[in-house]
Amino acid sequence: MGFQPAERRLPIGIQTFREIRNEGYLYVDKTGFALRLVSAGKHYFLSRPRRFGKSLFLNTLKDLFEGSRELFQGLEAYDRWDWSVRHPVVRLSFGRGNYIQPDQLQVDLMAQLDGVERRSGVTSGYDTGPQRLADLLERLHLQSRHRVVVLVDEYDKPILDTLHDPRIAMANRDYLRSIYSVIKDCDAHVRFCFLTGVSKFSKVSLFSGLNNLIDITLDPAVSSICGYTERDLDEVFAAELAGLDRERIRDWYNGYSWGGAETVYNPFDVLLLFRMREFKHWWYETGTPTFLIRQLAETGIPWHRLDGMWASDRLLSTFDVGRIAPEALLFQTGYLTVLEREALEDGVSYRLGYPNREVRQSLNQSLLDDLLGTGWQREQEKRRLVHTLRSGDLTNLKELVHSLLAGIPHQWHGRNPMAEYEGFYASVLYAHFSATGAEVRAEESGSIGRADLCVRAFGRVYVFEFKMQGRGGTTAAMAQLKARRYADRYRGLGEPIHLVAIEFSPETRNVTRFEVETA
Repeated sequence: MGFQPAERRLPIGIQTFREIRNEGYLYVDKTGFALRLVSAGKHYFLSRPRRFGKSLFLNTLKDLFEGSRELFQGLEAYDRWDWSVRHPVVRLSFGRGNYIQPDQLQVDLMAQLDGVERRSGVTSGYDTGPQRLADLLERLHLQSRHRVVVLVDEYDKPILDTLHDPRIAMANRDYLRSIYSVIKDCDAHVRFCFLTGVSKFSKVSLFSGLNNLIDITLDPAVSSICGYTERDLDEVFAAELAGLDRERIRDWYNGYSWGGAETVYNPFDVLLLFRMREFKHWWYETGTPTFLIRQLAETGIPWHRLDGMWASDRLLSTFDVGRIAPEALLFQTGYLTVLEREALEDGVSYRLGYPNREVRQSLNQSLLDDLLGTGWQREQEKRRLVHTLRSGDLTNLKELVHSLLAGIPHQWHGRNPMAEYEGFYASVLYAHFSATGAEVRAEESGSIGRADLCVRAFGRVYVFEFKMQGRGGTTAAMAQLKARRYADRYRGLGEPIHLVAIEFSPETRNVTRFEVETA
C-alpha cells in the first residue's frame, strides 16, 4: 500500500518530550509511571531493547523535574506534581557517541559536562570526569538550593560498541564504573537518579560503586513503562487502526513481556506500520548486531530450543565483558521475552521465547544468512519452500530438505559438535521454516512425549521426527510419530496433517531415509 500522509502526527523516531507536546504529535501518557517511581524510591535502573521509548521517558523525567508545567496539561502528572519546585538536571547520553577508539569515552563525557556547565552557569576547575561530575553536583545543589536529578541514557553503549575488542571494552567499563560511583558518593546532593540501557551488566563489574540502584527491569508493576499496550492502541491510535487487521498486528508486533500481566507492542514497529501501512520487519531492519548472530552461531545452543528455554533471574543479569550468557544477550536485546514466570525456593525462573512473528522470522533468517550466506539462490530456496508448504507437495518437500541440508558449508560441520546429533539438523530446518513466516514449534508436547518439530502453514500441519542413522532401526522415526500420537493436538483444526520421518547419516551429513504419511 505504501506511504500514507498522516493527518495526525506520528512521533516516529522523536525522543524529545517537549517537541512531541509542542508540535502536536500523538503521545502515550507514561507520566503516571514517573510519579510512582519518584514517590517510591530514589535510584533506579531500567533495561529495555533499542527503540522502545527509554530515551523519551528519560526526557519526560527531565521536563518534569525542571518544572515545565505547560507540557503536561491533560496528562496524569499535571494535577499531581509540585510545580513550585524546580530541580537542576544533569542528563548524560551515550547513545550518539562512537567509542571504538581509546579515550573517546572520556572526551565525550567531558564535552557533555561542558554543556551542562554552560547551560547552568556553573564552572568546575577539575579536569577529570569523576572529579568534575562530583564538583558539578555539589555546585548545582548549592546554587539552586534543590538537589540534583541525574539521568543517564544508554549507559552501556560504550561497552557494547567495543565487545569485539575486550581491551577497549574493559577500559570503557572501568571508566564508567568510576563515573557511576560518583553518584552514590554524592548522594546528599542527588534527589533522583535513573539509568537506562539495553543490557544489565553485573553489579560487581559496573555498579559496585552504585549498589543502591533498584533494578525495575522485571518489576511487574512497571512492565509497560515502555512500549504500547492494547489499551494504548485503542485510546491513542484508534484512527490509525482503521483498515488494518488487528489480529495480524498482534501476531507481527505484540508479545513483549517483562513479567507483567499484559504484553506490549514495539512502538517503532507500530508507528511505521501506521505510517507506511505495510507489515515489515521495521524494528529488526534498524540494525541487528553481527556480534549477536556470531555468538549464537558459536555457542552450540540448538537454535530450535531458543523458543521456550528456561533461565534464572541470576543468569539473565550475568553480563560482562568476556562473560555473556546467550540467554541474557537474547533477552536483554529483545529477541527473546518472558513467556512464563515461576517462583522457586532459590529465586525466580523465566521461560523465554520469541515475542512475535517479526523477531522469530528475522532472527532465524539472520542465522541462516550467517551459516549459508546471502544471494539470489538463497531467496529462490525460500520461495520454493513457501510454495511447497502451501501446496503440500511432499515429493518436492523431500527434495528440498535434501537441498537445504546439502547447502551447509563443510567447515561448519567440523567446528560445531552439534553436527553429530539430530538437534543440529532440527535447528537448521527450524530456521528455514521460521524464515518463511510459518508457525513453527520445536519439541512440542503431544499425547505421549514431544515431537521434534511441528510446522503449521497455509492451512496444513507438518509433524517431524528426526533420527540419526543406526539409532533405533530403519523405521524408528515413523513408528515413534505414530506410537506417541504427536499429531493428536492438531486434529481438531480440520487441516491436513502430514507425518514426516527423516533419518540422517553422520557420514554423508544428509538425509538417508524420508517417509511421509497423512495422519
